[in-house]
Amino acid sequence: MSRLILPVLLAMVTVPAQAQDLVANRTQGSATALVTVYEMSDFQCPYCRDFAVKTFPIIEAEYIKTGKVRWVFVNFPIPQLHKNAVAAAEFAMCSARQQKFWPAHDRLYARQDDWANLADPAPYFLAQIKPLGLNEPATMACLTSGTTRATIRADAEGAVKSGAGSTPSFYIEGGMMVGNHPLADFRQVLDSIIATKQGGR
Repeated sequence: MSRLILPVLLAMVTVPAQAQDLVANRTQGSATALVTVYEMSDFQCPYCRDFAVKTFPIIEAEYIKTGKVRWVFVNFPIPQLHKNAVAAAEFAMCSARQQKFWPAHDRLYARQDDWANLADPAPYFLAQIKPLGLNEPATMACLTSGTTRATIRADAEGAVKSGAGSTPSFYIEGGMMVGNHPLADFRQVLDSIIATKQGGR
């Protein structure tokens, strides 16, 4: 894990206050958790999907729901590689406005193969409104206005400033883990930081 010169700040100082409110809607875990993890991820990235589907549910059960870790999702779409990544991020962030970010997150990753290579993913995303229990007029208005684009852009800029150059990347208490590491690596890092902080109390 490498030390960083610049911390992840999500570049939120450059985003309108109403956009900052969306951070809470894509955060899981206790505000008093000993460790905060910023996951910088691209919804169309296959490595991000593997992490989200296979590894994250276990981290969620063992660390987030037990109050040990606070987890923040940071949008880091890479449109040069993934043409539908920004559109997916917009759908997720519009879902976040209705406190449905995590259900949308799970659905986008679980069904990535269904939308990733579509020439126009918009109809597919719109078809997810009802299954996710979203308000259709509000979601449509959010998507057509592009109101979440500034937040997504700020997220991506913050990820780059933190030193991230690929997805997924994880900023953990001053260091960066890059790539879809096995669960054992996450356990080792998280357990080590938690033990150190508990020992310092």
